[in-house]
Amino acid sequence: MTTEELLALFAALGHTQRLRIIRELAGGRVHVSELARRLGLSRPLLYMHLQRLEAAGLITGLLELSQDGKALKFFELQPFDVHVTVDSVLEAFREDEVRAVTAADAAEEKGPPT
Repeated sequence: MTTEELLALFAALGHTQRLRIIRELAGGRVHVSELARRLGLSRPLLYMHLQRLEAAGLITGLLELSQDGKALKFFELQPFDVHVTVDSVLEAFREDEVRAVTAADAAEEKGPPT
């Protein structure tokens, strides 16, 4: 996990509404309209929170077609177990460094632009 991924995880978990979404999805997958009703949120606001959770890998959205051809968006919780320690933060920085070196090596192999 990189520092960017670690920060995305913290941001996703660092909001009351997103924690409420996790609580609702812990009972199983839910259609977005039903989730909005349960939480008392507008769909645009709910989608903003869902995007943060999905970007952090905590939930997934699944598009399904109903029998009458309507597109229905369902969300479900992905299993996660978050443990943050000094070592995990240091490991995120090491991963950043490895990725930076790998990217620099790839750019060097590619050569200058023509």
